[in-house]
Amino acid sequence: MVKTTIGAIVVAATAGILAQQAKLGYDDTPMQPNGRWHIHDGTRPQPAVVTPAGPVATPPPSDAVVLLGSRDDLGAWQMMDGKPPSWTVSDGVLESGKGFIRTKAEFTDFQLHVEFATPSTVKGDSQDRGNSGVFLLGKFEIQVLDSFQNPTYPDGQAAAMYGQFPPLVNASRRPGEWQSYDIAFTAPRFSTAGALDKPAVVTVLHNGVVVHNATPFWGPTQHRRIDPYTPDTAKGPIALQDHGNPVHFRNIWLRSLKSEV
Repeated sequence: MVKTTIGAIVVAATAGILAQQAKLGYDDTPMQPNGRWHIHDGTRPQPAVVTPAGPVATPPPSDAVVLLGSRDDLGAWQMMDGKPPSWTVSDGVLESGKGFIRTKAEFTDFQLHVEFATPSTVKGDSQDRGNSGVFLLGKFEIQVLDSFQNPTYPDGQAAAMYGQFPPLVNASRRPGEWQSYDIAFTAPRFSTAGALDKPAVVTVLHNGVVVHNATPFWGPTQHRRIDPYTPDTAKGPIALQDHGNPVHFRNIWLRSLKSEV
């Protein structure tokens, strides 16, 4: 009798946890290419939490292109339609505004450093909490989100390859604290006929902690789907997302990388 009661309690508790996780995401989206999880699957295991070292600003190396520095200069940026940026910058800190912002220049293979901070005053939960994104070539998103004690679908949390792979661990700092992404990215390669030879590959450090290790993208990222590779994804800008949440950025720089010789 006691065993049955305890077992029933465990089963009920487990069912409640799974139901709560499922509400975080979706179960009606396509399966990911490896057939293991739905895109934005709320029942996917949450990454383990690790505590990163204290915030350290990383100055640009001598060969870097400074996209956002100490001066209030948005000369490297434009809106997606080519108009001047509607986002505001003060004391070298960029605040998200209406619409996506992108670099005027386009890139292929690079090392990218981005520092960001989600609001110190917490409002909302899951995806409605400090949401933005860093789009590589304008197509491949590394998610920006306040993921400090904020459960969401794992492939949509901070540092996720959005809709594809959660970070290996959750290395998020507290809301309002400056955080960093250090990204090494290799653009996809295509044959002369336009067929995909090699997918895009990314390595990401979140606050100095490796969260993706030379991981291929299945394709360009979208909400609730994964787009196919096309030759126009071989080159593109760096873009920052407007998701209706206030997010700050600073100290953004990029180093173009050459192929091994």
